Amino acid sequence: MGQAIRHWIRPQFALLAIIVFQSGWTPQCLAQKPPNRQNAKGQTAGRAQMKSKATNTPKIRLPESVRKEPSHLMDVEPAAPQRRDELRYAAAELDHLIEKDLADAEITPNPISSDEIFLRRVYLDVAGRIPTLAETKSFLELSDPDKRFDLIDKLLSSPDWVSHSYNFWADTLRLVERPQPNIIAEPYLAYIKDSIRANKPYDKWVYEMLTAEGKVWDNPAVGYQLRDDGMPLPYVDNTVRVFLGTQIGCAQCHDHPFDNWTQHQFYQLAAFTSGTRTRIRRGDPGFKKTNPASALINEGKKQFPKGKVPGSFQRLVRANTYAVSEVNTRLRLPHDYAYDDAKPETIVKPAVLWGKVPSKAKEASPRHQFAAWLTSPDNEPFRHTIVNRYWKRFMGIGFVEPVDDFIDDTPRSNEPAMRYLGDQLVRSGFDLKDLTRIILYSRTYQREATDYSLTSGELYRFPGPTIRRMTAEQVWDSLLTLAVRNPMPFQRPSAKEIGQAVDVDFASLTFDQAKAKAEAFQKTYFLPVYKRGLNQHAYQGNVLCRASELPSPQNADHFLRQFGQGDRESIDGSDSEATVPQILAMFNGPITHVMLEPGSAIVDDVFAIEQARDRIDAIFLSVLSRHPNPRDRATAARELGKTKNDNVGYGNIVWALLNTREFLFVQ
Repeated sequence: MGQAIRHWIRPQFALLAIIVFQSGWTPQCLAQKPPNRQNAKGQTAGRAQMKSKATNTPKIRLPESVRKEPSHLMDVEPAAPQRRDELRYAAAELDHLIEKDLADAEITPNPISSDEIFLRRVYLDVAGRIPTLAETKSFLELSDPDKRFDLIDKLLSSPDWVSHSYNFWADTLRLVERPQPNIIAEPYLAYIKDSIRANKPYDKWVYEMLTAEGKVWDNPAVGYQLRDDGMPLPYVDNTVRVFLGTQIGCAQCHDHPFDNWTQHQFYQLAAFTSGTRTRIRRGDPGFKKTNPASALINEGKKQFPKGKVPGSFQRLVRANTYAVSEVNTRLRLPHDYAYDDAKPETIVKPAVLWGKVPSKAKEASPRHQFAAWLTSPDNEPFRHTIVNRYWKRFMGIGFVEPVDDFIDDTPRSNEPAMRYLGDQLVRSGFDLKDLTRIILYSRTYQREATDYSLTSGELYRFPGPTIRRMTAEQVWDSLLTLAVRNPMPFQRPSAKEIGQAVDVDFASLTFDQAKAKAEAFQKTYFLPVYKRGLNQHAYQGNVLCRASELPSPQNADHFLRQFGQGDRESIDGSDSEATVPQILAMFNGPITHVMLEPGSAIVDDVFAIEQARDRIDAIFLSVLSRHPNPRDRATAARELGKTKNDNVGYGNIVWALLNTREFLFVQ
């Protein structure tokens, strides 16, 4: 089976190379270099002479900021080494449950994957990128039997893990910088990233988002509430869908047609959060007869030339009116309620969908009662949903599909394994890094992958992970790995940075102070912080930084969006389907040109090597994380033999490998 899988995903390099090499495309950046022929002994002729001539030195067009190795990116909570033995034991028990189910179904588990396949897979799944040439060679040369576990823990303790996990949660939580024009959400996005970096317990993290109060730069977790500002009922539906794996949105208007939820139950649950307010209110500092932001804007119409109030002024003062709080209120059923269990417009008492509110929260406010119930260790759907999401993240298919539609008759491919992981999650104190380690430590994860599609109609029993396409962010970050030394020349601004730029006190704020603050806001926030001086890190209009740090969402014509990054308007809105624009972007887009520029990481690595054979090795190890096979070597040699400029030949080989299924798939 393993050989068949490898054959399926390995590129027909010779055939594709013919198409690529005959396409007429020349890597212009490499073509600038003079020929670099080798003699029969593989020695490079004239290389020193070439470098000594200033006139022949190619122009470096890559930004300096991405060509230097980063000194320090961030402090990341490490994977605790003292817990490894315990987690390995848990992984073995997980394997037992998976393999028992396979035996009952008379299915043979896939063989354990080779080091080359495992290396590339775990980098893509944990770090969100392919390994560098140095990282690949270092791992493959190790003989330590624990090297896989060491690598897993190393990656989980790295900024790469934070960046890639942020992308995962950005898709699920619909993270955008402007949920509405005057809402500044960057502090919330920074909060998500920081929660991952610190490995904050999952239940605590969710509880904070559901109960936070204040302005977003003072308490960034309020950004979760502001994401659905003005939509209190969809907020409830989205919350249950993300954290409890259940879609109850239909019950907002009528009893659910496919599940047991009623409209009355939906309103009972919504009653817990109906007292949430997202604006400053009468009685708050600075709020007199008129909203202080409106009063300042009205004054601006008198003070600014021709009555035109600058957008930065309006955005500054409006942003300061958003503050989450909770008030005592009652929710009523809609006027057109049509069921016999209650009358229209009657008051609804809060009630949970199942179980009960924990006793410790009985006297708390309704929002806190809701959060305590949802995140309770006794609430099985809460733990099972995140287990299922993470299982799909690393295995390609969830125990339950779709991951956000647990209903009574949804098939479970291995419920004992899902329950076991849920129990381990609770036992660890909702430590998502420990959950990840159990999955990655398992033989199940480390086996060869299987070609499987949900459309097959058959339950997948996990003889190994499934073959799947890279996400848009994985493709982008992998291309950066080949192109630059520092893929994170800037990071998202912190809540403190944003607060210093935008926070005002309406109680003492004068118009002149607001005007001065807005002018500073325009200069400090919109340019260096929000725009982040992006052009200094750009190549042909593409900012060379990891996807997690780029503006969210990207423009529709950006590489990330072309490869399926969602617009962040729907939960898990990314797309993995192949399209024609993707082919064009890989064939001749600026992001594939950047790695062939003089000074790029792969160009520097390859041309630092003297022997032609070793250069070919370096290219394959860099792009595909494996050594070339004899057929690959023969095809590469033919290409080098027919190009007048060796540098062009090497560039063609790199470009051909990038345009293969083997590069774009995780196997």
